[in-house]
Amino acid sequence: MNAAHSKVRQHYDEVADIYDSRYDRNRGRLYYNRLSENVLELLPKGKHLLDLGCGTGLFIQHYGKYGGAATGLDLSPGMIHKARSRCRMGQFAVGNAEILPFRDESFDALSSLLAFSYLKEPESMIKEAYRVLKPGGIIAVVTLGKNLLTSGLPALYAMGEAMNIRHVGMGDFGERYYSESEMNDLFLEAGFTDILVRRCSFAHINLIDPLYGIARKIEPFVEERLPYLAYNLLASARKPG
Repeated sequence: MNAAHSKVRQHYDEVADIYDSRYDRNRGRLYYNRLSENVLELLPKGKHLLDLGCGTGLFIQHYGKYGGAATGLDLSPGMIHKARSRCRMGQFAVGNAEILPFRDESFDALSSLLAFSYLKEPESMIKEAYRVLKPGGIIAVVTLGKNLLTSGLPALYAMGEAMNIRHVGMGDFGERYYSESEMNDLFLEAGFTDILVRRCSFAHINLIDPLYGIARKIEPFVEERLPYLAYNLLASARKPG
């Protein structure tokens, strides 16, 4: 495990006990549920899912409502411990998404929500996803997109780390944000087809309460007419076969 992975792992071990307070309460729940719904629309239901960067198992819990089976992988043992407590139906493992510890053609669907930006070798993760998906399998990824609104986040998070602020995701991790063309190329080079990339989530969890409420109301308009203002990219593709 390299230094970058170790830093991410240590951080999420340290915030495992407060992770759900960010994504499973109040506006955090609204935000995460919105992302989950976008991903669920693209994945086959009632199949075998692999969720990379599974955290405390929030998305696996959503997917499990439709039946099927799910496996979660995360760098952080602390997060995996929480996930096992949340989702008794799931299988969980500590591991690196860039070197997946699974056999070829093991899964019908693969998801990753808000973890892709931490990867140092994203092309390795996409190629590994291709390997472990069955022919016809679907991958769907949500990650922060590259735009004006996200450009200041690395400096903000680095400042928070310097001030010892204990907050989920607060740290200088060298995160990478992507454009639509960059995500498309990653899937294309790995061999995927039926590639779709669009922006989503104008109402970002980091907005203060009054602004978040306004953003929620105008989010459908922004995503349709002004997509470059949305924070996240939603990318999906299919393995031929």
